Amino acid sequence: MSKKLLGLVLLAILFMPQANAQTVIGKYAGEFMSIGVGGRPLGMGGAYVAIANDVTAGYYNPAGLARINYPEITLMHDERFGSLVNYDYAAVAIPYSTDMSFGLSIMRLGVDGIPDTRNALIDQSTGQPITDINSPSARLDYNSITEFSDQDWAFYFTFAKKYNSKFYYGANAKIIYRSIAEYSAYGIGFDVGAWYSVTDKFSLGANLQDITTTLVAWSTGRNELITPTAKVGGAYQLQLLGGTITPALDFDIRFENRQFASNFHVGPVSFDMHAGFEYNYKNIFMVRGGYNDVKQFTIGAGIKLPKLNIDYSFARFSQSETDRLPDTHRISLILTLEEPKFLRPGSN
Repeated sequence: MSKKLLGLVLLAILFMPQANAQTVIGKYAGEFMSIGVGGRPLGMGGAYVAIANDVTAGYYNPAGLARINYPEITLMHDERFGSLVNYDYAAVAIPYSTDMSFGLSIMRLGVDGIPDTRNALIDQSTGQPITDINSPSARLDYNSITEFSDQDWAFYFTFAKKYNSKFYYGANAKIIYRSIAEYSAYGIGFDVGAWYSVTDKFSLGANLQDITTTLVAWSTGRNELITPTAKVGGAYQLQLLGGTITPALDFDIRFENRQFASNFHVGPVSFDMHAGFEYNYKNIFMVRGGYNDVKQFTIGAGIKLPKLNIDYSFARFSQSETDRLPDTHRISLILTLEEPKFLRPGSN
């Protein structure tokens, strides 16, 4: 899909007459927040809600942020569909006292340099702007073509707390900003997460996203509601081949009446699966694989250096070679301030 066509589609959706000055259930309205972050989780197909034990927990499961013992900073860049769409993510997490953590995560999904032809159609006889593209005298004035951007921003403010050695909980307050051309929207939402260690090897996680239903208000008068999503999953660790293998399985449970786009559904309730595994060799290097909710097979790898984790993931759509979308490559960095003076009080 070219930038010009994408821009026209986005504008058409925004200005649909029936949507003006209405509050509607925005099916897929929060989809840009469902892409996923971090080379490690994405290499595992996004199956991370029961694993979340680093700075990316602010996104996958806010409860897991209380499991970090040192401040962490992460960065990720992702180019999609032949660099048409750029996706960037940054986050910081700080442990506080013996049992709490705070975090900030920022995501941006953008398509820049979209040609704006709305004022470029003119009458070739008079040179005056017209709107009827079917007029015999219509032509495009290339000097009148400008550019605009489509941008989606999300800011997550995370709080997490350790209740006891087995149970952690947390919450996100998130602010959303969206813009296309000269129009914009703002929204605010909340997530609630929990993490439970059943045994030393087996853990469960849950993240109830947009739990109060998130309102996104456009400057055009259109208000979109993002319905809640329940992300639940489990992970298990086993020692094998001289390292640790961690298989994980998550489900996204939505209530938007997704039918054809979901893995399976029961009435208006849809279920999408994330499945993955990680092989960790003595906490030096890692190999990963998975299958995500948009039917992509994923693979990944990581290496742990002093204070720095480098993670890479690769995703490919399952279509045939002749009609599939371009591959997606992601790389992320996690910097851990692993110094005694930054260690959480009471940690070993």
